[in-house]
Amino acid sequence: MWNDDMTLSLASDSRRRFLQRSAGGIGMTALSAMLCSEALAEHGLPTTHHKPRAKNMIFLFMSGGPSQVDTFDPKPKLKDLVGKKLDLTNARNAGYPYALPTAYKFKQHGQCGMDVSELFPNVATCVDDICLIRSLCADDNNHPGGTRQMFTGSARSKRPGFGAWLNYGLGSENGNLPGYVVMGGGTRIGNAAFASGFLPAQYQGTNFSVGRGAVVHHANPLLPAQQQRAQLDLLKAMNREHAARNAEDSRLNARIEAAELAFRMQAEAPQSVDLKQESNATLDLYGVSSKNRSTSEFGMYCLAARRLVERGVRVVHITQPHREWDHHGQLKEKLKTSSYTVDQPIAALLKDLKQRGLLDETLVLWGGEFGRTPTSQGPDMNSRAHYPSAFTMWMAGGGIKGGYIHGETNELGTAIVRDRVHVHDLHATILWLMGLDHEQLTYRYGARDYRLTDVYGKVVRDIMA
Repeated sequence: MWNDDMTLSLASDSRRRFLQRSAGGIGMTALSAMLCSEALAEHGLPTTHHKPRAKNMIFLFMSGGPSQVDTFDPKPKLKDLVGKKLDLTNARNAGYPYALPTAYKFKQHGQCGMDVSELFPNVATCVDDICLIRSLCADDNNHPGGTRQMFTGSARSKRPGFGAWLNYGLGSENGNLPGYVVMGGGTRIGNAAFASGFLPAQYQGTNFSVGRGAVVHHANPLLPAQQQRAQLDLLKAMNREHAARNAEDSRLNARIEAAELAFRMQAEAPQSVDLKQESNATLDLYGVSSKNRSTSEFGMYCLAARRLVERGVRVVHITQPHREWDHHGQLKEKLKTSSYTVDQPIAALLKDLKQRGLLDETLVLWGGEFGRTPTSQGPDMNSRAHYPSAFTMWMAGGGIKGGYIHGETNELGTAIVRDRVHVHDLHATILWLMGLDHEQLTYRYGARDYRLTDVYGKVVRDIMA
């Protein structure tokens, strides 16, 4: 908690730890958390560990692993080494590790002079609001493990995703919408990326569609609202009676809350992603057009994300189809298509958030589960293998230092030489920007206290404004 007139008496202990000690069982923790959140909100008291830099977060997940040397980390030295073997670490599937320079031109943009590939001409116009992190690293070389670690912090264990942790720690600012919304394609681990794991079930991500009723099967066309309310009240009373006899099962309390939220969502959820309410100029800005279907789908998701954070949804994840960035072949052709699909919508999202005064309080994260090798995977010289040892992601808004490059790889892009940032550090930093201390945000499960970063992670303060 930060020092002000509304500091809670729980300052020396996390709110969540207090709830776990006082709830009288895992099954009641979820209900106690809801009641505590409502009480804190009623009295206007903060529920974070310190003053947050960001209120909301949007994660633009490029599933498959974008190539950093073709997009945001230029390595001109590779041109001089074509056909020469490079020494790679943690690239078990490299196969044919011979230097492969990019086929795309890089140019400096913005007042900061940040180098960006010609693949992202629209995002390049936003670089003064972007912090490039060129020194990311992860532990797993395969899509399932890499995706699991990027979302949950663990490449092997089935743990809560960081969206669920944020939802658990902060909740939604809008009682009629979920705190955590997921849109777009699937991941290599399915919905496990958005699951609540051992956290109470109501903190998992809720799948939203755009233009197809927002949430599938949440409306009840057979009963008017008054009858639905009476039905829910009776069901809630019966469930509460059952919960009193089964206090160890958090799923029942999650069902109670899910039924209540679904009822409240019937009016607000469809409106939240109803793009017909947007002007033609806004739709054009995001590339939402029947004439250009390449950008339309991702553009709709980005525009819906802005509408959702505008309405108090805490976390929005947008995922491209799981093979979109997995370029083991036809790199030059497919990378151009993948980039074109997202470039205009992402730039539109950043500009729209900024124009509406929302970028300062909305943290935007872009990247995949790992990067690609600076070498060719095969003799075709038109492919790249997975590479978690040194890759790039970027952040914008939400207390981030714009026009800034953090970290550095060597002249060939094979290793990090300055300011290494592990996925655990990334997660610790995200939580910190949202007002949560990664060492204090814990949940007791299986007789031990778990956290998103396990026993690792440090906050990367150099990237903060």
